[in-house]
Amino acid sequence: MLRFFVAAALASLAAGSGPALGADAASCPPGTEEFAEYRLFFGRSQGAIEVVSEEAWRAFLADEVTPRFPAGLTVLDASGQWRDDSGEIVRERTKLLLVLAPPGGDAMQRTDEIAEAYKLAFGQSSVLRAVTQACASF
Repeated sequence: MLRFFVAAALASLAAGSGPALGADAASCPPGTEEFAEYRLFFGRSQGAIEVVSEEAWRAFLADEVTPRFPAGLTVLDASGQWRDDSGEIVRERTKLLLVLAPPGGDAMQRTDEIAEAYKLAFGQSSVLRAVTQACASF
């Protein structure tokens, strides 16, 4: 499962959605501000069985994610694959959470809390988190 998340994160980062790593306010284009961009990949299966239904995800989002990032977030449905130790390709539906937060602050801690709550609630071994710097405007 972890390999899937790593592959999905690398593909997502390679696709690009902003400036290169290390962007800061001085390098952001006029009219944009520096943000930390957090991407969390939540696998929905244990083995071949999907254990996180849409209803369970909505409840988790309402109870664990939204209170930690009430200013806004984005959730995307994703699918990915990874090769297990036996060489078999495993496919898994995934939820991808995107959050922009001001640099510094406690957003990293809040994403840690979300990941730990997800692993505990759904018996998952990992939640991948990718953090990049982004320039954005609203």
